[in-house]
Amino acid sequence: MRHYFRSLLLFAALSLRAQTTPEAPGDSSLEKFHPLKAPGAAGLLLREGDRVAICGDSITEQKMYSRIMETYLTVAVPELKITARQCGWSGETAPGFLGRMTNDALQFHPTLATTCYGMNDHGYRPYDAGIGDRYRASSTAIVEAFKTAGARVIQGSPGCVGRIPPWCQFKEAGVDALNLNLCELRNIDVGIAEKEQAGFADVFWPMLTADRDGRAKYGPDYALAGKDGVHPGWAGHLVMAYAFLKSMGLDGNLGVFTVDLGANRAKASAGHELVSFTDGAMTVKSARYPFCAPGTNVVDDNSIRSGMSLVPFNQELNRLTLVAKNGKAGSYKVTWGTGSKTYSADDLARGVNLAADFDQNPFSEAFARVDAAVAAKQAYETRQIKELFHGPEGRRDLPATTALTEEVRAPLAAAIHEAFKPVTHTIKIEAM
Repeated sequence: MRHYFRSLLLFAALSLRAQTTPEAPGDSSLEKFHPLKAPGAAGLLLREGDRVAICGDSITEQKMYSRIMETYLTVAVPELKITARQCGWSGETAPGFLGRMTNDALQFHPTLATTCYGMNDHGYRPYDAGIGDRYRASSTAIVEAFKTAGARVIQGSPGCVGRIPPWCQFKEAGVDALNLNLCELRNIDVGIAEKEQAGFADVFWPMLTADRDGRAKYGPDYALAGKDGVHPGWAGHLVMAYAFLKSMGLDGNLGVFTVDLGANRAKASAGHELVSFTDGAMTVKSARYPFCAPGTNVVDDNSIRSGMSLVPFNQELNRLTLVAKNGKAGSYKVTWGTGSKTYSADDLARGVNLAADFDQNPFSEAFARVDAAVAAKQAYETRQIKELFHGPEGRRDLPATTALTEEVRAPLAAAIHEAFKPVTHTIKIEAM
């Protein structure tokens, strides 16, 4: 009964969510698209101990946006103790997942599921009502099956097509015709999310606009949606992860380090312990990491940093802020790890985002260890589902195969949490 009333409260909150209208970046070529207003998250949708099933087609099976999501949830909000499972399957449609979701997802009792279908459902052709009807029916059935099993759902839209893929049989239709089809499926997803009181992740519109922005900024060969037009590199997957993490209602405040230069005092927010502060040097022990993306080459469409230049990931999801006030100098050098940057006194007083400004920082090595452990676990999850559950072993005895493969997966999952250790680091502020 308590779970029932909690669900009613959640549904009531979701029904009061703000509606957000996608904004076109001043591009007249986008005027033909008519994306519906999208429901936004009203507060944090995540709950402590959530088990997240990340479901989708080959784009999900690339294990890139899913890896960004799981690593972020592990290090940025460790107090929530979120775990995740990769359930992507190449070439899949919504009806395809509906047929396998009991064995491949529901048996693990997820409490939250994200879906990302539509790319294959749209058939790489212009839209017709039959495409929409099939997609709506199967997608609704997926949401309802998760809800019946006790899981909340974030209905993710498909992404966009960046160019005509080699396998497309309707090449003469052009890229816009395919994307108009995908936009229709996105709008169907909006309707499903509202009708089913589910969350919604708008993958399509940020991908479409970032793809146009990327080519305008970095040249015509920039391929946010992937070299084949469909399977993104790291830049595109960063945009996808941004959409899903935003849909979870995360506020992105990972910590604030506050220094009073005049009074020679410092403090750190929750998740960070002030060890010492002497002569402008602040040493902190942090049990929460920022998302670390090495490299500064924003021109490379296979770079996470490039994706960060096209959507406000750092501003909205990845803020580790240094605030330094009451200094007498006009500017200050901030040294964090092996890197240094100079800021005006006014900028420091307003606060600077260390996670955005220092691509290499004291968290980088520890972050990489956690991320590598996430990658290893997700790689096994693909093998577990595709080769073992759907191979001879699973067809012969699925319960036994599940038990044996879970024994293999368990240490891979444990390795993620073993890799996640507090990081002690020093921020030094010097007058210039």
